[in-house]
Amino acid sequence: MRRKSEVPMAEQFRERKAKTRYQELIQLRDEERNRVAGSTVCVKGQELSWEMNPQGLMKWYMHPNIDTTAHKFLIFYAQKIPPAGRSGKQKCQGGVVFVVVEGKGYSLLDEVRYDWKEGDLLQLPIKLEGVVFQHFNTSENEPALLIAAEPNLVATVGVDRGSGFEQLEDAPEDELP
Repeated sequence: MRRKSEVPMAEQFRERKAKTRYQELIQLRDEERNRVAGSTVCVKGQELSWEMNPQGLMKWYMHPNIDTTAHKFLIFYAQKIPPAGRSGKQKCQGGVVFVVVEGKGYSLLDEVRYDWKEGDLLQLPIKLEGVVFQHFNTSENEPALLIAAEPNLVATVGVDRGSGFEQLEDAPEDELP
């Protein structure tokens, strides 16, 4: 190995010009600062559209691929379940909380029934092997509206979050509100 004084000046300059991991970190910091400076701190639900996906009818406020919010620490969405309808059935790590904004019904967590109504909070426990859940609206006339929040761990531990992220059953599309 040559000592620094033995390395030609042009080579030393090239080594300094090459981007270091530290410089990449500073660049990421600056990019994040610019993103946050141009982001919104108030997400207007009326400006968001509903999407039909295998889990049902959902509206995304915060998502790993939404870069317009002030931070990305949470995944946050609304889910509407039609009268006498159900959500899809999913397996995830847990750690999700659901606030019941409207309606009444129940959820199956690992095949155990938990009844809920407007104003209740449902928590998915964090389990090494994951938790299987599905929501059911027991009203024959009114949709149920749930708001969900969970930590955004996608960048750190991946979508599977250690236990798997699997859609086990789709919500029925013919039961839209």
